[in-house]
Amino acid sequence: MRCIVTGGAGFIGSNLVDKLVSDGHEVIIFDNYSTGKKENVNPKAKFFLVDISHELSFKSKIMKDIMTGVDVVFHLAAMTSVEESIHTPEEYHKINVFGTLNMLKACVDYEVQRFIFSSSSAVYGEPSEFPTKEDSKLNPMSPYAMNKLMGEQYCKCFQIYMV
Repeated sequence: MRCIVTGGAGFIGSNLVDKLVSDGHEVIIFDNYSTGKKENVNPKAKFFLVDISHELSFKSKIMKDIMTGVDVVFHLAAMTSVEESIHTPEEYHKINVFGTLNMLKACVDYEVQRFIFSSSSAVYGEPSEFPTKEDSKLNPMSPYAMNKLMGEQYCKCFQIYMV
């Protein structure tokens, strides 16, 4: 498989990249190093310094070459601090919501069939039952949680285009 991992220089993303590489997949990483680290990047993966919140990043000939033939996008790129999201909600929205929307649009434009979105339990707020079930009541209590819920909803909207 040909895979893209957004946020592939972060802790979780880099571990996913390592597993995909060890399983013999071609892996492409999009990261802007806002929270990821160069030392986390698997040398067998192709790395591209991409800020997914900038829509124009996806309109170039280079991006067409990168994304053509991709089978799946694992979308892990996000700003993740609940507390920080309260102080800078616009920045969180730009990265987490516009970044997700830009990736979904790019998947449609370049005919990527599978998009795997990494959400958060924060969309449930303070759950009344443990473990929390996916059909539990949603109650986002921070801009970060709302961003993740919006990402889930955008994924639902775009699923008709990725069949």
